Amino acid sequence: MYTQAVIAFFVSLITVLIVTPFVIKLAIKIGAVDKPNARKVHSKLMPRLGGLAIFIGVIAGYFAGGVYNEKVTAISLGAILIVLIGMLDDKYELSAKVKFAGQLLVAALIVASGLKMDFVSIPYIGKFQLGFWSYPITVLWIVGITNAINLIDGLDGLSAGISAIGIATIAIMAASAGKMLIFTLSVILLGSIIGFLFYNFHPAKIFMGDTGALFLGYSISILSLLGLYKSVTLFSFLVPIIILGVPVFDTTYAIIRRIVNKKPISAPDKSHLHHRLLALGLSHRNTVLAIYAFGILFSISAILVSESTLWGTIFIIFGLLVITEVVAEVIGIVHVKYKPILNLLKKLTGRRSFDRQRF
Repeated sequence: MYTQAVIAFFVSLITVLIVTPFVIKLAIKIGAVDKPNARKVHSKLMPRLGGLAIFIGVIAGYFAGGVYNEKVTAISLGAILIVLIGMLDDKYELSAKVKFAGQLLVAALIVASGLKMDFVSIPYIGKFQLGFWSYPITVLWIVGITNAINLIDGLDGLSAGISAIGIATIAIMAASAGKMLIFTLSVILLGSIIGFLFYNFHPAKIFMGDTGALFLGYSISILSLLGLYKSVTLFSFLVPIIILGVPVFDTTYAIIRRIVNKKPISAPDKSHLHHRLLALGLSHRNTVLAIYAFGILFSISAILVSESTLWGTIFIIFGLLVITEVVAEVIGIVHVKYKPILNLLKKLTGRRSFDRQRF
């Protein structure tokens, strides 16, 4: 089985390498392009239908890996619908309400197929049946994670690379737990993403667009749901969230930033993680690599949490919270003067102000 999965990985990778140039031509022909503006880093029109190439690679791996023999009809149909929503958005720029409605429909389809979390086990307390709540919780889980990758689609290769790191983490965990279906699906996706990165890493020839961001987010939500299927412990909820630590970090601090600066939560700005790293003087490529490293930190933490005791999990999560807060303060993601922990350290150590950094 592992041999077939490896074959599927290379089939997906090679397929994407072959079809992406054709997808670039198609995107330009139909006008599925990303126009530069004040908030974007690129300065020219870019084709943004790259998710279609990733999806075609996954289809090739789906057959090469024998996944068609598994009971994944609803998952496959959901993937097709998500890709169609993404393609329509890349071409016509759908409203947020229309996209959200489409995602709810897909999530409802998955839940209706029986793939949902039925009960939660809380350490030292016991097991709680979710009952009716298993439906909205699972729907929100799918929709929330589906949108996560879209939140960091700001630099060449960023979303694809972070997705690859997250999916590779899921593959490692699935292999160690003997969950062959999750492992095979993960390596098929990984092969497609790596193939796409040949065209998407800086300087990019194509963007994945919403087609890719929604499809990869959906895929991660399904892979994590397959791992949590039926029974879920309280802390196992955290593992997929930790794997997606980069978009969770960026979104959380975007909300904090807007509250602190008294701006609407939905207001756009240029103070996201990648914007701040660029402002600190990192090159486009080095900014992406730095965020990859951040993603790897989260992934290693997720693996440790999955294998850890209750107190070990608490210690790891606390450490992550401290690290992410320090990183946020150092790069000024909330405000250049927002440095509660660094200023506390300054008082404790007697060092001079941390405010003299350049931003």
